[in-house]
Amino acid sequence: MENQVEATEEALQLLKEIVAEHGPVIFHQSGGCCDGSAPMCYAEGDLIIADHDVLMGDINGSPFYIGGAQYEAWKHTRLIIDAIEGGGGMFSLDNGRGKRFLTRSDICLTD
Repeated sequence: MENQVEATEEALQLLKEIVAEHGPVIFHQSGGCCDGSAPMCYAEGDLIIADHDVLMGDINGSPFYIGGAQYEAWKHTRLIIDAIEGGGGMFSLDNGRGKRFLTRSDICLTD
């Protein structure tokens, strides 16, 4: 698997804070409305990965999954996870920290 996910220094710092408090985490990007359009961060084991979810890579060892339908639209992109000021998704571990994860993207060249 080619890692199609990378993170900014700001995102890595926020991830470090979350892991220090909660232990290992996973990310999921569903592509739904509202909170679902942001990358969500969960404690490992708190989210059941569906058969249609696709592992796009990892951020410092934290797996990053995306919903299957969303993957079809984004399979030729590299996801760049950033952290900006704001509130995280209601069930995401970045919530209440004054910062939230945000997905940016670049088009990947394919063979």
